[in-house]
Amino acid sequence: MSRLALRNPTTTDRPGAWVQTERKTHEQWAALMRRSPRAAELMHLLVARVGPHNAVVASQKTLAKLMQRHVNTVAAAIKDLHAGNWIEVRQVGDRGTVNAYIINDRVAWSGPRDGLRYSLFSAAVVVSDEEQPDRAELGLQTPLKQLPRMFPGERQLPSGPGEEPPSQPCLDGLEPDLPARSGHSEHIE
Repeated sequence: MSRLALRNPTTTDRPGAWVQTERKTHEQWAALMRRSPRAAELMHLLVARVGPHNAVVASQKTLAKLMQRHVNTVAAAIKDLHAGNWIEVRQVGDRGTVNAYIINDRVAWSGPRDGLRYSLFSAAVVVSDEEQPDRAELGLQTPLKQLPRMFPGERQLPSGPGEEPPSQPCLDGLEPDLPARSGHSEHIE
């Protein structure tokens, strides 16, 4: 039995993650549920996984697995959402089965609304272990080093054992004035 190697970055990496919608959107979403239930289902799935810049990257095969539907059903739902201006679709690669799904920021958004359109998109990537060429080794790799992050509301970086900072030579004329080590002939006053 295979497992989906899926993490929802908005709920596992950041405490208190949420998305916003407007009341008018809820009425339109209800109409979408009547007209195209699978498209509404997919929209909920995408919004639940949206990154801080309102986009998700996933294959249609992975979306089908998450929805427990056929890939053709997902493709039709994507087409309905795109036609209704719920999402924008940007192809990743040359086959068209992996896409960035950019949520219309007038429908739903995460974080401050004023910074959503500074770039084309930045996305949370959703992948399945079945689609990876090294799937037999997944979870056995040496973990990557991570930079410490501050979460909203925190005032200091996490502490604990870490690596020594890199050494940098002094610039001419800016050498530190350090006290001499014991055993040296110079005396510091």
